[in-house]
Amino acid sequence: MIPHSPTAGTPRIIAEIGTAHGGDLDRARELVAAARDAGADTAKFQLVRADEILHPAAGTVDLPGGPIPLYSRFVELERPESFYAELKTICESSGVRFLCTPFGEGSARTLRRLGVAEYKIASPELNHLPLLREISGYQRPIILSAGVATVRDLAEALAAIPTPRTVTLLQCITAYPAPEEEYNLRVIPSLRSAFGVPVGVSDHSMDPVLVPALATLMGATMIEKHITLSRGNDGLDDPIALEPEEFRRMVAEVTRIATALRNAGATDSLDYHRAWLMERDGIAERFGVARVEKVLGDGVKTLAPSEERNYGFTNRSIHARHDLRAGARLTPDVVAILRTEKNLTPGLHPRHWETILNRRLTRDVAAGEGLTWNHLLGD
Repeated sequence: MIPHSPTAGTPRIIAEIGTAHGGDLDRARELVAAARDAGADTAKFQLVRADEILHPAAGTVDLPGGPIPLYSRFVELERPESFYAELKTICESSGVRFLCTPFGEGSARTLRRLGVAEYKIASPELNHLPLLREISGYQRPIILSAGVATVRDLAEALAAIPTPRTVTLLQCITAYPAPEEEYNLRVIPSLRSAFGVPVGVSDHSMDPVLVPALATLMGATMIEKHITLSRGNDGLDDPIALEPEEFRRMVAEVTRIATALRNAGATDSLDYHRAWLMERDGIAERFGVARVEKVLGDGVKTLAPSEERNYGFTNRSIHARHDLRAGARLTPDVVAILRTEKNLTPGLHPRHWETILNRRLTRDVAAGEGLTWNHLLGD
């Protein structure tokens, strides 16, 4: 199988800074400079508002740096709109694109006021359909990470974004770190064929080269990977991020492979296919044939083993903001579309958001708990 067309170019490289700046603009400048010097086209951040992401009762979440009281950490990372305006200025003056992830409709509107050119949606928000509909109304390109998601989830998310649309899907494993062998990179051409959109990869694995190189061979148009000044720093994702020299090595490898494939495809598809096989075999020699085949996978989009236990908990569902009594009317002030995480019970899928608004509860709901049909149905 020839994985992508001979005219394919070098994948766009996104350096995921996220919240590694710790709210410090000087550190943000260092990170943007490091991303630029390592060859990234884009520096990506996250616009954090804790109340848009999860409930305080969600509790502690295990991350590579250890157990984290996630809600309070998100509160610590909140910054005013002016902070993100300055991040955008830093990127533009450094010659890299500014990209930022909103986690709710409020933060999306903030980014719209800042005049951002495109929007990135993280995997847990893929099923936040009201957020997708909000952003699609801005008529800007959207990048959707496809971790902890099924094919149905992807189809529903794309259906929430009316055509014409400019959407890129990123194959992703929502685990930190993500096992390289679960990336199933043959899904890149499969998803492109199924949905008719460009497909790339968001890589949370530890190896600087293996997943990005094989994703390039599979026709990825975009590669996103975390960057940090040091894995010893205290950012949420720093333990699984690449340090600048590793990031530079990744970019060099991706560029080399993309150039070789493009040049080979300039004459005919047979030469292109031979070049692809040569590149694949060269990587197999470095990493081992069996390992490379596992990373490539079977091309069928399913939940990865490391994601299965998180499905329905990492994704969004409808939760009570406060203790609610039977008879209470459901409005956006008292219910929200949040991540469940591990300490709470998931609620209704966000596809039911408009259906449940303004209905009255027939049963009490505790603060943070998921809203179910049982809370709305009579005896």
